Amino acid sequence: MQDTDDRDRGRFYEELRVTGEEVAETMRKLLHEGNVRRIIVTNEEGQTIMEVPVTVGVVAAIVAPLIAAVAVVGAMVSGLRIVVERVDTNAA
Repeated sequence: MQDTDDRDRGRFYEELRVTGEEVAETMRKLLHEGNVRRIIVTNEEGQTIMEVPVTVGVVAAIVAPLIAAVAVVGAMVSGLRIVVERVDTNAA
């Protein structure tokens, strides 16, 4: 029996702490990276503000309005955390 579900194989998470002004630019940079699968934005209390699944086909059409929405939220909140789900492209 395996300890890790096959769906989770090769996935890892990174947590970034950003200010409200930095959140939109940070998300733009993350979305241009090829191994990002999901971005979760939370406030200082750990409450999820936004969760964005990232797929190649959806990025261009949907992401711009989402980044604008996050920028508005970021302007009202002092500290945010961005949790990034990545896939190790070298995992076998």
